[in-house]
Amino acid sequence: MNELLPILLPILAALVVIGGLVPVLLKARKSGKQYPGTRDANDPVLPPGGGGTLLEDRPVAAPGRKAPDGVDVDGGLVTEVPDDVAGLETIAVETPLPVEGRLTRLRERLVKSNNVLGKGLLALLSSDKIDEDVWDEVEETLLLADLGTEPTMELVDALRERVKVLGTRSPEHVKALLREELIKLVDPTMDRSLRVERHADTPAVMMVVGVNGVGKTTTVGKLARVLVAENKDVLLGAADTFRAAASEQLATWGQRVGVPTVKSDIDGADPASVAYEAVKAGIDQEVDVVMVDTAGRLQNKVGLMDELGKVKRVIEKLAEVDEVLLVLDATTGQNGLNQAKVFAEVVNITGIVLTKLDGTAKGGIVVAIQKTLGVPVKLIGLGEGADDLAPFDTEGFVDALLN
Repeated sequence: MNELLPILLPILAALVVIGGLVPVLLKARKSGKQYPGTRDANDPVLPPGGGGTLLEDRPVAAPGRKAPDGVDVDGGLVTEVPDDVAGLETIAVETPLPVEGRLTRLRERLVKSNNVLGKGLLALLSSDKIDEDVWDEVEETLLLADLGTEPTMELVDALRERVKVLGTRSPEHVKALLREELIKLVDPTMDRSLRVERHADTPAVMMVVGVNGVGKTTTVGKLARVLVAENKDVLLGAADTFRAAASEQLATWGQRVGVPTVKSDIDGADPASVAYEAVKAGIDQEVDVVMVDTAGRLQNKVGLMDELGKVKRVIEKLAEVDEVLLVLDATTGQNGLNQAKVFAEVVNITGIVLTKLDGTAKGGIVVAIQKTLGVPVKLIGLGEGADDLAPFDTEGFVDALLN
């Protein structure tokens, strides 16, 4: 027996070690974490650089688009979603509506929601007698539409002068005058194009910021659809690591249009690290656009706002940040303006996305925001549908207000 001990002891020790590793490996497999030797061909691919982030097992490409690198498909095109995408349920890939179709549909919806403003102004300015009381009502109507004090006075003064000089009361003529002055205020000279053209060696990088509750993550998903409809290869970065299920929500939006998502596998991970890994993965994948969703910073939380600045600085170690879009709720009025000012102090805002513009006659907020920041409204959201986001068009917006 003593002679067998040297042989049996190593065998027993090996069995003990194996017995201890089995539950650990099984647990790791369920959680989606990676350990050396446990990854198979269908597991999520970790982007290099660590940081506790992973690239969602590449969702399938939309019909007619090449699948992202790393997807094993037949002929470079895919029509099915893998059964298991990093723990997410299978979601069919959708084909987003063309941008032109969305613009037409959204203008129609805007007409229905905002015509109270236009009709009210036209009724006042077409009255037989335009006295001080009428001008006071015009001024009040514009202020209630969140146009802002300075733009309101500017518009009223211009209309006063033109009506006095022309002496017209024709509804058609008054509408034409009002249209011209509103277009001037909304400012058609502002550059509303999105900077989404890939650079020589790096993708275009877009950060999306804003407070909680304005529909920021949803806006990122909808904008991904807009870009996919324009044949852009997009990658999403889920840097909102503080809100429960934000990463999964964004990944689901990505899955619906065949867009991969870089997200953290650790709750409360460093947002700057996630953003860094997303941009790095975008460079490695040679995508056109990387969109980084950030946490909903409260404008009075100085530490969190500083962290937002940190996210931008970390991204800039790898690539230029081409767009910083601020998402604002159109119904918040003056509070939305205060939010905009604070965000503009922390990061260089390049454009506004105005959500929840349906069901309200407060379309004047477009003018107020632009006057306050000197930054154009680039996109508007008019509903809850996946394709209810469209590029902002000055003349189309004004015409919708007045029809």
